[in-house]
Amino acid sequence: MNSSKNPLQILIAGGGIGGLSAGIACADKGHLVRLYERSARVSEAGAGIQLGPNATRVLADWGVLPAIKAIAVQPTHLRIRDTQSGRQLGQLALGERAEQRYGAPYLTVHRADLHRTLYAHLKQKTNVFLHEGREVAALSDDLNEGVTVGFTDDQMVQGDVMIGADGLWSWTRALTFDDGSPAATGHVAYRALIPTAALPEPLQAPVVTVWLGPHVHVVQYPVRGGDAMNVVLIASGEPLADATGWSNAVDSKRVMRAVGVACSTLGELLEAVERTEQGWMAWQLFDRPPVTDASALCRGRIALMGDAAHPMRPYLAQGAGMAIEDAQVLAQVLTSDPAMVGHALRRYARLRHERVARVQRKALENGEIFHATGLKRWGRDIAMQLLGSRLLDQPWLYGERLVSHATQ
Repeated sequence: MNSSKNPLQILIAGGGIGGLSAGIACADKGHLVRLYERSARVSEAGAGIQLGPNATRVLADWGVLPAIKAIAVQPTHLRIRDTQSGRQLGQLALGERAEQRYGAPYLTVHRADLHRTLYAHLKQKTNVFLHEGREVAALSDDLNEGVTVGFTDDQMVQGDVMIGADGLWSWTRALTFDDGSPAATGHVAYRALIPTAALPEPLQAPVVTVWLGPHVHVVQYPVRGGDAMNVVLIASGEPLADATGWSNAVDSKRVMRAVGVACSTLGELLEAVERTEQGWMAWQLFDRPPVTDASALCRGRIALMGDAAHPMRPYLAQGAGMAIEDAQVLAQVLTSDPAMVGHALRRYARLRHERVARVQRKALENGEIFHATGLKRWGRDIAMQLLGSRLLDQPWLYGERLVSHATQ
């Protein structure tokens, strides 16, 4: 369907952060992009997101970073504290130090704010067409002829490439690989958003604080330019009635049972949630095993990215970051030889599978460390106090230079 003189016709399933990122990256390379979102309106809900320098470096390449910085916060530190005693276990300087070291900032932002910014940036592009209320129902591809997508409204469309960015419960993945559904992790996440002004002054600091306790951890950081504090608590717990829903309202008593013993400062944070109008919202965590080889990311003219390809637990704060990286590499390899789509997508998969698998494994490892008990918890605390920032910094993650890899 395509020759080297014409842009690729790129079809994207999913209008979340991953899909918008893929649309921006591919449109910037001159391709024609058609993005299909199953919901009636392209939008995003949920909690905050931490964007490491590996992600913000890519956003800078797309020219969208200034707009994101205007609605985000650049935290000064990452601090690790004990849920029960409140003592600080370790600290890593972020802010200017992270930006100087990695050439890009570490930011915290509300998911919906990031989504709106990416959406507005994508809408400005004349080679992008957004189709809302269109759910993928059928999919076929031919390396010589192209890819054909059928929708639940019986409409069909053809293109050169299909990118599945339709999240954890991806229909693109199901139709391409038929490898079953994600598995429940046994963990439940609870989230809340608190007006910063409603918190005691010590809790208003522009830092990322991770509270570690037996079978539980709590993460808090500012979003919305510092006007709100995002709080996420993850613990082992009984399943929710709505197993796959994103926004289940839950009673604060359930959350307090999950935390167990809490120091006075953490207690004040949790009590502040009870005074908010919305209170706690909850969802169950599902994932898949770490990627084992490149074949998990593409087949023929179909590529998977983000949670559709490599869902990961949130214990390294890299779900959005990996999707943004995926988008950048996809756009780079498709540009390198647009007449050979299958070859380009296999190259994308080779460039990405080891990195995303490493992040998946590290996130799993962090979950074990965060929720440790007994001697393992004691050893973790001692190591954190002795090594501090050397344990918390992630140069292998934040310092990755994607473009140079993709264009070699």
